[in-house]
Amino acid sequence: MSEYRPVRERLSDFLPVELRPRPQWLAEELKRCQDCGIPFCHAAGCDLRNVIPEINLEALGGRYESALWKLLETNPFPEFTARVCPALCEGSCVRGLHEEPVPARLVEYEVSERAFEAGLMKPVPPAADLGLSVGVAGSGPAGLAAAFYLARAGAKVAVYEKDARPGGFLRYGIPDFKLDKAVIERRIALMEEEGVVFETGVDAGTDVSRKYLLDRHDALILATGCREKRDLRVPGRELSGILFATDYLTAQNKVVGGELASLPRGFDAKGKKVLVIGGGDTGSDCVGTALRQGATSVSQFEIMPEPPKTRAPDNPWPQWPRVLRTSSSHEEGCLRRWSVDTVEFLPRPDDDKALGGAGMRLVDFARGEDGRLRPVPVPGSGFREEADLVLLAMGFTGPEKNALRDGSTKPGPGGRLEPGIYVAGDAASGPGLVVRAIASGLGVAKTLLSDFKTLPLAL
Repeated sequence: MSEYRPVRERLSDFLPVELRPRPQWLAEELKRCQDCGIPFCHAAGCDLRNVIPEINLEALGGRYESALWKLLETNPFPEFTARVCPALCEGSCVRGLHEEPVPARLVEYEVSERAFEAGLMKPVPPAADLGLSVGVAGSGPAGLAAAFYLARAGAKVAVYEKDARPGGFLRYGIPDFKLDKAVIERRIALMEEEGVVFETGVDAGTDVSRKYLLDRHDALILATGCREKRDLRVPGRELSGILFATDYLTAQNKVVGGELASLPRGFDAKGKKVLVIGGGDTGSDCVGTALRQGATSVSQFEIMPEPPKTRAPDNPWPQWPRVLRTSSSHEEGCLRRWSVDTVEFLPRPDDDKALGGAGMRLVDFARGEDGRLRPVPVPGSGFREEADLVLLAMGFTGPEKNALRDGSTKPGPGGRLEPGIYVAGDAASGPGLVVRAIASGLGVAKTLLSDFKTLPLAL
């Protein structure tokens, strides 16, 4: 499906690895889409409800401007989702029942890039001033989507971002080889022209108080993400050389973006044996980053069993296929193992304060009394894995503690937390996908406008 730059070439830099789809190949794929009987992609697969068959039909006819307008009816940021969405729509593609699904994500990529090249992505000033001021805490995909929608509706929007530049997880959590940060800068510039104000280096609730924000704005949207990292509390955790994956990725992104002149001490994988614990996308991003830094070897271990290569009987179409996936980073050189539990971290023989490896064991899975699968150690399966750097990529446990929000309070329908305060994206639902965060941001913005007796608009 996707084509990539040669491995040897791309490992020498942090530039995007994915190539733009070839026109002739894409035309053939668009034709396959039109043979569909009853499409499921837009309803069963897409959180934004993109009208994929209609978009693809316009693109097939060379009517890329028309395809763009259909895409923008539901998706404000196709340039983001075209790069980092796992394409849930493709999992419910009818053609995917018996062959490869139609690559809707790559069609979206082509439509959005042609639009920017043709100058079609222009700032759209609001038709009227609603007299409504909204503060948005967080500039990740949910915060940006809410700010985008509210500004176009006529609200005055200020986005507060604790980091030096806007973008949230898009900027700091995803490597440049997957999402070039020029793509974010391009969108931020458009939003600023539409009147959105970005106040960076401001931690809402800490640098500016809750009272200040509520005095300044009619409503607040909390889109601060879900960034409480899952730790691995085993013996030896205190050894130097064990980092959280997102801290590691953020540091490298800041170097690439010019925010840091060099990596912090201990964050460079050059000449090191790297062990990534956690088998998800963030772990894969660590693999690609460590290889580019010059690691001598990279392994990625996951406690869960290896996924099947094809759909299991309990995972029928049009559900998202829970199958083995190999990322571009894995193809660059990585040992992958499943059903491996980390028992302890071990020091180096010559330095009892520094990491030298990890004690591991294999596990099987059995259902407990509650019906949930739980790991069961395999007797006699223990082994030592040599490592100079361990990256913990085991996900997140919940939203970061924030002075704007009582952690015990769950958001209600439409993201309502309390009168005038809303929660969007991962901060509301827990760790999720960029496409779902965008959908949540749009939905919360519409709820807010409804609550303030203003009419939601079409994108």
